[in-house]
Amino acid sequence: MPAPVTLRTTLPVPADAARAYLAHPRAASRLSPPWGGPVLAPGGAVHAEGAACVLEESAAPESGAVEALAWRHRTAALDLARPVAPLRVGVTGASGMIGRALIEYLELRGCTVTRFVRGSVAGHGTVAWDPARGTLDPRALESLDAVVHLAGAGIADERWTDARKRELVESRVQSTGTLARAMASAAGSGGARVLLSTSAIGAYGDRGDEKLDEAGGYGRGFLADLARQWEGAAAPAAAAGVRVAHPRIGVVLWPAGGALPKLVTPALLGAGGPLGSGRQWWSWVSLHDVLDALVFALDRPLAGPYNVVAPESARQRDFAAALGRALSRPAFLPAPAFALRLLLGEMADEALLAGQRLVPRALREAGFVHRDTDLEATLRLLLGRAARKAAA
Repeated sequence: MPAPVTLRTTLPVPADAARAYLAHPRAASRLSPPWGGPVLAPGGAVHAEGAACVLEESAAPESGAVEALAWRHRTAALDLARPVAPLRVGVTGASGMIGRALIEYLELRGCTVTRFVRGSVAGHGTVAWDPARGTLDPRALESLDAVVHLAGAGIADERWTDARKRELVESRVQSTGTLARAMASAAGSGGARVLLSTSAIGAYGDRGDEKLDEAGGYGRGFLADLARQWEGAAAPAAAAGVRVAHPRIGVVLWPAGGALPKLVTPALLGAGGPLGSGRQWWSWVSLHDVLDALVFALDRPLAGPYNVVAPESARQRDFAAALGRALSRPAFLPAPAFALRLLLGEMADEALLAGQRLVPRALREAGFVHRDTDLEATLRLLLGRAARKAAA
């Protein structure tokens, strides 16, 4: 029987802090591999080493256990390298992919989270609201330090009929306006002083090869108009002295949701080539960097829009090629633009064939450090395809 593989990883905190992190009820889910690999039972040892410590654990060298252990160690080390203020944070859109992961991460790092739930009755740890009716009691915000607003109908969940486009606009503008007005009312009585009201990189429109930072302004098209209204709806909170920031989130990479699973399936079938010409720029970002960028802004003086994207964008054809290499599949069969338009209509032009070559200037200047900067390495890591020597 092959000998177990042992990983030893330095964690940049004292041993007691590392043990508390690893024993937290949220740690098991946070540290499990996102590609569906084996879930490892808690084990191993934490050894004190000066002001830091070493996590030592072993895994059998088969069935993906070593890759799962490498993910666990990398995530723990990068989490613990990032101090998080123990804030009281409200989260809307708590049931979405980003919302669920954000709540898990915040609670693991010592924050107290309050979920916003639709309806008239709230239970422990929740706030009731009805964004369609503009209903939210400002007194419910007095126990919070900040709110992260993620609610809104999914941009790419359905074809863009006129009715669907109205829903996309109303779900964002109504909810943001309801929240902003309540925060403005609560501002004078100790209510939350920070609002992170998320937005999207579609705000820039299709900008070709132009390299853009947050000063790039709004572009043209439905998504740009949507972002303008969405971000503008937060104005009442800003006028009342609440620090309002708009994280403009790029193409989020995560194997359990968002865009990546929709790209992996055709790629595994050998049909993961370029979309249209493939020349359009995709500004991508890993889910963990999204979470870090949100938490980072909770107690840093970021205001207005800030781009939540990796430091370097990729042309879509290069993205397709990197995914193909990560999956060991060919990636040369293109999806013609006309076919995408027939299938998806207007959404094809704005969500798939348009491009934005963005840089995260505001985050960089504030001292933010990304976890994931290399596209192919990130895809391999997220899909459990990282080379063992690199993972360990």
